[in-house]
Amino acid sequence: MHAFDVLGDPVRRRILELLADGETSAGDVAAVMGGEFGISQPAVSQHLRVLRDNGFATVRAEGTRRLYAVDPTGLQEVDAWVEQFRVFWDRKLDALGTEIARGKKARR
Repeated sequence: MHAFDVLGDPVRRRILELLADGETSAGDVAAVMGGEFGISQPAVSQHLRVLRDNGFATVRAEGTRRLYAVDPTGLQEVDAWVEQFRVFWDRKLDALGTEIARGKKARR
């Protein structure tokens, strides 16, 4: 599955956002997803499996709990694709940095 196919689903994107805050139990992920998207725990488990199988999440067992975290491997494919477009915003961000520095200098 291509990285953008994995990330094309809003539930999986939201799960990654949750995991970006740190290791999270499958139960906690399911509770948030159930509240926000109205989906069941088995459906959340399927989404977690897709993320894990495609290199976007890792899982480790802690007793009976399963703790998920972001795996940067899947994001590397996304980053490589986005790289070709960075030229469009790098100059603008550099210019913004210059303007901010000028503003700080002018306030002194």
